[in-house]
Amino acid sequence: MVCLGNICRSPLAEGLLASKLPKDKFVVDSAGTGHWHVGKQPDERSIAVAKKYGHDISRQKGKQFSSADFDNFDYIYVMDGTNYNDVMELAKTDEQGAKVKLILDEMFPGDNVDVPDPYYGLQNGFETLYHMLDETCDIIAEKLIAKHS
Repeated sequence: MVCLGNICRSPLAEGLLASKLPKDKFVVDSAGTGHWHVGKQPDERSIAVAKKYGHDISRQKGKQFSSADFDNFDYIYVMDGTNYNDVMELAKTDEQGAKVKLILDEMFPGDNVDVPDPYYGLQNGFETLYHMLDETCDIIAEKLIAKHS
């Protein structure tokens, strides 16, 4: 799961998807395309909305996406078009590039819908973000479990 700073959208998506997949078969992680929040906890508002629905993402630490992540992960879900372009710039092969998908394409195939960044928005933006990612992660989990069972 990749967003800009790895403090709002991607940590929440990581926590949600990880909660829906068998831990012995899948590894879910998140990163940001930027370096500003490396080593820091997710935004307190992401932590709060996750906690409200029974998820604890407070132990996550921000990381920056690197080209090595193409070797470590089979699926790379990005939150928006800018993140997509930034990640694709690091892809060295067509195989690596094929791993990168806009996360909301799972819910709206081919529509190239961005996950809105709630960082500078209203408080309820995190609530909206949670439900959007929760529904999308249900779809992703169902596909992954079916494909890897």
